[in-house]
Amino acid sequence: MDKPNLLLLGFLASLAAGVATGVGALPVLFFRRVSQRVQDIMMGFGAGVMLAATSFSLIIPAVEASGEGVISAFIVASGILLGAIFLFLSDRYSPHEHFINGPEGADAKNLRKIWLFVIAITLHNFPEGLSVGVGFGGGNIKNGLTLAMGIGLQNMPEGLVVALALITEKYTPLKALMIALFTGLVEPVGGLIGIGLVSLSRPLLPWGLAFAAGAMLFVISDEIIPESHRKGFEKEATAGVILGFITMMILDITLS
Repeated sequence: MDKPNLLLLGFLASLAAGVATGVGALPVLFFRRVSQRVQDIMMGFGAGVMLAATSFSLIIPAVEASGEGVISAFIVASGILLGAIFLFLSDRYSPHEHFINGPEGADAKNLRKIWLFVIAITLHNFPEGLSVGVGFGGGNIKNGLTLAMGIGLQNMPEGLVVALALITEKYTPLKALMIALFTGLVEPVGGLIGIGLVSLSRPLLPWGLAFAAGAMLFVISDEIIPESHRKGFEKEATAGVILGFITMMILDITLS
């Protein structure tokens, strides 16, 4: 496939993955409350999907693309480390909040926390879009589509959590839905950057794949899993992680 078509396909796939954030928020139009147990299971499911996508769709292709031996291990390890450092610095120096302290009324402090959380979700969607773009940039369309599907699945519970948080602060369901959708629209930007960089220079492919893997690993460990464990439903969230991992593994094996 020529480069313009590959760029278009990568953009559309990362856009679809981002739009899935809004799709996940659709239930707020019909239900104003979702139990914390269900939310934690869904967040765990998203973490499991991301973990499997990182392993099967990013790290393994990065190893295959970088050759063999010590050099291959160094490239992949360095790329993962760089991706994790990038997210660490983004977390440290950008204003955001890891989560909300609960629906305690529409005061300015709580509202600020919610908007910082929305910023955090938007920030963390960028490396997800980047990973989809890098997947397509290597010319492996099946791998890129599998990544887009997996990240779309992961984005759905994120979108629901964002929308529910806004509902607690008296936002209308429609406005909460639109804001949740907006948080996912940074993904096609990351997708275009990823596919563009890798398409320009083939040797960047393993670095790009590993970088995206490191960024996603950071998000999984630093953000999603801790948040799914903070309300006392650790076992349920862990079951969600396992189910999400299996689902993404099956998708990756059958589609790739």
